[in-house]
Amino acid sequence: MALQFRPRVLKKSGSRPEKTGAKKGAQEKHARPPAKYPQRIAFLGSYLPRLCGIATFTSDLCEAVAGAALGSNCYVGAVNDRAEGYAYPPRVRFELAEKKLDSYRRAADFLNFHNADVLSVQHEFGIYGGEAGSHLLALLKEVRMPVVTTLHTVLSKPDPAQRAVMVDLIQRSDRLVVMAEKGAQILQEIYQVKREKIDLISHGIPPTKFLDSNLFKARLGLEGRKVLFTFGLIGPGKGIEYVIEALPKIVQRHPEVVYLVLGVTHPHLLAQEGESYRLGLERQAEDLGVKEHIIFYNRFLELGELQEFIGATDIYLTPYLEVSQITSGTLAYVFGAGKAVISTPYWHAQELLAEGRGMLVPFRDAGAIAKSVCSLLDDPAHLNQMRRNAYALGREMIWPAVGELYLKSFERARADRKANPRTAFEGWTLDHRPYDLPPIRLDHLIHMSDETGIFQHATFTVPNFFEGYCTDDNARAFILCHALEELGDPAPAGLLEQLATRYLAFLSAAWDGKQSRFRNFMSHGKVWLEPCGSEDSQGRALWALGSAVGRSKYQGHRRLAGRLFAAGLPIVQTFSSPRAWSFALLGIHEYLRAFPVDEKIGQIRTTLTEKLLHRWRDSQSQEWPWFEASVTYENARLCQALIQSGQWMPRDDALQVGLTSLRWLVSIQKTQAGCFRPIGSNGFFEKEGARAEFDQQPVEAQAMVAACHEAFRATQDPWWTKEARRAFEWFLGRNDLGLALYDSATGGCHDGLHADRVNENQGAESSLAFHLSLAEMSRAEQLLARIPSSA
Repeated sequence: MALQFRPRVLKKSGSRPEKTGAKKGAQEKHARPPAKYPQRIAFLGSYLPRLCGIATFTSDLCEAVAGAALGSNCYVGAVNDRAEGYAYPPRVRFELAEKKLDSYRRAADFLNFHNADVLSVQHEFGIYGGEAGSHLLALLKEVRMPVVTTLHTVLSKPDPAQRAVMVDLIQRSDRLVVMAEKGAQILQEIYQVKREKIDLISHGIPPTKFLDSNLFKARLGLEGRKVLFTFGLIGPGKGIEYVIEALPKIVQRHPEVVYLVLGVTHPHLLAQEGESYRLGLERQAEDLGVKEHIIFYNRFLELGELQEFIGATDIYLTPYLEVSQITSGTLAYVFGAGKAVISTPYWHAQELLAEGRGMLVPFRDAGAIAKSVCSLLDDPAHLNQMRRNAYALGREMIWPAVGELYLKSFERARADRKANPRTAFEGWTLDHRPYDLPPIRLDHLIHMSDETGIFQHATFTVPNFFEGYCTDDNARAFILCHALEELGDPAPAGLLEQLATRYLAFLSAAWDGKQSRFRNFMSHGKVWLEPCGSEDSQGRALWALGSAVGRSKYQGHRRLAGRLFAAGLPIVQTFSSPRAWSFALLGIHEYLRAFPVDEKIGQIRTTLTEKLLHRWRDSQSQEWPWFEASVTYENARLCQALIQSGQWMPRDDALQVGLTSLRWLVSIQKTQAGCFRPIGSNGFFEKEGARAEFDQQPVEAQAMVAACHEAFRATQDPWWTKEARRAFEWFLGRNDLGLALYDSATGGCHDGLHADRVNENQGAESSLAFHLSLAEMSRAEQLLARIPSSA
């Protein structure tokens, strides 16, 4: 889905009833004189009716600011996690497709064109596309207005991708909002943010009265019961199983207790695993004999209904399993309503429940939960005092007050921007703004695949059954599936999973455990044509399997791929092919994304890296800085493997050899006219000999695109991204003949460039080379968004 514009007139904020039901007088109390607040306020994040905590927060914040800034135009850009979007209310003026990078740039155009005075961004890892949510940076690169970013998660131990995104996000934001002092502390200590750039604003809550829970219990049919309550999107991280484990001891002492669990299963978890977690909780309750004391409400409630449940609550439980949760909207809501809370000591709970405002219990400790619940139910006076302590602090957290604080943050951001104009953030010039990439079209690859796998060759655009299948191409196709999953799965629903399953099944069938080798060629009749494949095909298979372990969202794929990877990797240490070593190293780096502390795999990485470096030392000279006495095929993969090893081991000698050899390879594969000219396969390039100009192969352009982007990731030198683009444009006609190899009508790619024409056939290797390059370019556009406009 591209960015969707909603061409309708923005309503005055005062004409919309306050969502929380607060009286008009409360809005007027918090309104400010028109000159002091922005007139056009844009919000970015997920939005109701999408079911997630950020959507609820964005919706409530927008209404709170609109109520505090009467007369302003408050509108929203909503991030969609599904192609069909949602039935949004009028506040939403435009929509972004989460995983479509161009959608973010169009959103920036919209915001700039409509002269937003300030942009309020809701940031959480997982709601924006790109690695670690990096697509958001493309939007922030181009918007001209001040940016105030609310950080719903602040990681103290980010992985490299998360750290890179966080650092860039901090740089591109004029002010940062956190909801707990711990978040401000982490920003200062881990990310070196100055304290004066940070605003501490509590999570907002609806205004409520301090009422006795018995007033609400009758409406829910819970008269005479003591109500324990947990609500929110349901998933394994919530720790509900520990409350259920505690229930037998609780009901033994207080048989009137009932535990209400309200909320639907998280949509992403539901799509992958169904209701397995919820069903497991129900089975646990039955096994422990407490099913009569627990009620599951599998619903997402509107605020009015939710307040009924909160009102009936005696003790609220948040038994979350991770300490690093910096904010919890559900905790804030119930706490602010003046309810007793028992929680595990995640960061937000530690701050909010201090000084007698709640009770903390250790993580994963059912006994402690039971003891704490019983102690409060045994001592009503203590429970009531805890409620009053929470309610008192909660008055500072009501949405009208929070909206006022956000307006002050917006004003500070505008003042900061006026005092320190940021010309680097004014957007792309036409010279540097990334061009539109061709749309992903998988028609030809689908036609080239059957229930066994992908065919090697085609006659024109028709699959050539006679040539059968090979492990090399099924490995490439399997890698492509993982890349497309990360980009947003452009195929019809379920098709990409089906294709990935077939390609993995082919690799599994190719495995010969007795020899610890993969076979390569299979006939159309499903007969293996050789007892053992090449060393290179073994390396490619391992690369694909490592990619599945590190990137696939399907557990069955990851487990089978991991088993085959572990079995097939050790023998590569006995190989002599530097390309097999390189392909295996690329697979190792993918595998280590999931298992970074696997010492055995790490040792093999060291061995293969040493082998490549040894080959380099034996072959290279000042005039010939290369690994062999000839430059042959998929050459840039050798450089790419060493650059990755250099970054992640880390090992500077590997990094420098990778960069040096790649820079030389770029220099010998460029024409005077400035187009990419890969080494021809009709003779290659021998040391002290003439290089072959033709036939030029798509896999060479693909390897160069990937290696140059890896070099950019390692160095942040934009020269490498220009070379990657040069190599990619070879597919589109920027080559010796000025002829496009990519066929936009079929989605296939011609098999090579001859001296006088393109090869008319569109086989698997070539078509996969184009689509892998396109996926790499799409994934790397987030890196291009970081290049300064002066680059």
